[in-house]
Amino acid sequence: MTDTDEKARWLNSLRQKGRDSEKNWWTTCVLSVFLGWLGADRFYLEQPVMGIVKLCTVGAVGLWWLFDLVLLVTNNLRDAYGGVVRRPF
Repeated sequence: MTDTDEKARWLNSLRQKGRDSEKNWWTTCVLSVFLGWLGADRFYLEQPVMGIVKLCTVGAVGLWWLFDLVLLVTNNLRDAYGGVVRRPF
């Protein structure tokens, strides 16, 4: 494998990791604000294990719920496939 092939493969992997999520930001936001302490936002983002953990810990007594809201507003929350849930504005 040449250096050019390796560089192309590396750039392609960066593009894949940086892609946008197919999930709707507004739906994620509403679920996170009202039902985030139950893990509904994580279930919507197809992360059932994290959703169950969040449900069992009641959103880690609110801290995890707040942390997820901050991640969502700052465009850092990702779905199960690595896509970023981006704000529409």
